[in-house]
Amino acid sequence: MLKTLEIIGFLSGIFGVWLTMKKNKWCFPIGLINVIVSLYLFLKQGLYADSLQQIVYIFLLLYGWFTWNTSKSKPQPTLLISRLNNKGIIFSILLIVLTTLMLGTTLAKYTDAKLPFLDSFATSCAFLAQYFIARKKIETWILWMIVNVIYIGIYLNNEMYLYVGLFSIYGILTVMGWKSWKIELKNPHAEAS
Repeated sequence: MLKTLEIIGFLSGIFGVWLTMKKNKWCFPIGLINVIVSLYLFLKQGLYADSLQQIVYIFLLLYGWFTWNTSKSKPQPTLLISRLNNKGIIFSILLIVLTTLMLGTTLAKYTDAKLPFLDSFATSCAFLAQYFIARKKIETWILWMIVNVIYIGIYLNNEMYLYVGLFSIYGILTVMGWKSWKIELKNPHAEAS
């Protein structure tokens, strides 16, 4: 059963990221399938920060779906791809550091979590990256690149080889997504291929 769930998580994960790269609103319900499956698998592996991440993703995916649907219903979409300003970048870095310290300390002290601080750092970056998708911030892709590299190591450590493959594919898709969104950022009316 766990292998079947890993396959479902693997396929829905790839498809969800591909849809995100294409700016297709169906990335959110497909993402929900991936998140629910991953939540179960991560709880079984003792990856509690990852598990918490999946719970938060449920709400962020619902928020993103609502945001993208609201924007698309207007004659001229108001939610275009944009960049963070310097204040937003500094705030984001501070938020990641604080969240990592709080979550990592809690997991190290009160649970038998594997790699509590590394997992917490990746989780903190992923929370913000998922929020940035909902807001169509190009920095989402940079955060996802960092997250993918960390999780490849974590999943190798836990012998979750299908998820190692999944996050390797995510790595390729994040570079493609970043390039695609960068084209639209330069020319908001161009459709990136």
